[in-house]
Parts: sequence; C-alpha cells; structure tokens
Amino acid sequence: MAEHSWVKEFPGPVIVSDAGGIIIELNDKAVEWFANRGGRELLGKSLFDVHLQPSQVKIKELLETKESNVYTIEKDGVRRLVYQSPWYRDGELAGLVELLLEVPTEIPHHVRAPSE
Repeated sequence: MAEHSWVKEFPGPVIVSDAGGIIIELNDKAVEWFANRGGRELLGKSLFDVHLQPSQVKIKELLETKESNVYTIEKDGVRRLVYQSPWYRDGELAGLVELLLEVPTEIPHHVRAPSE
C-alpha cells in the first residue's frame, strides 16, 4: 500500500481486488478484521475462495454489472456499513473496493439545501 499510504491506518477495513477478483491490497484494519481467515495471507487469493456461495454470486454480479452494493451488518454488537464498488484504471474496470465503516447506534442525518 505504499502508493496509497493514507489508507494503511484508515480506521475501517479496506479490501481491494483486481478485475478477476484477486485480492491485491488490504489495509491494517482489513488484516485484523480477517485474521481468522488468514489476514495478510489473503493477498493474492481470490475473493471467491474466502466468501460463501451467496457472496460469490454477488461479487460476480458486481464485476459484471459494474454496480455498487451498499448494506449494513452487525457483528458483536457493532454496526458497520459495507460499501462495495468497482474501481477503474484509465476508464476500464480494474476491480472492486470494499470499505467497512463502523456506524454509531445514533447517527445524525442532515438534509442539505439544493445547490443553486
């Protein structure tokens, strides 16, 4: 992650795959989050090998449709926002990025005035 050093200590897991679903980057939180699945050893492994069947189908769909997938999960009493989105290099699909962000129980919601 030398090229993207800002993300190394980002407070939530960041997982990056190439267009074939091979994991090419993990930040420190992702290594910690996935320690029970191999942590840093996941680099070079396929997303399809580390996800259950329903998730494999969704990952394949995201790579094909180039759409984002956003949802929340709760694990050990902590809510997280999961944001999976394609990333691009020179206008071509380069893979998927997955961010996991902790969401407080109560979160402010602001409605902004339309831009003029």
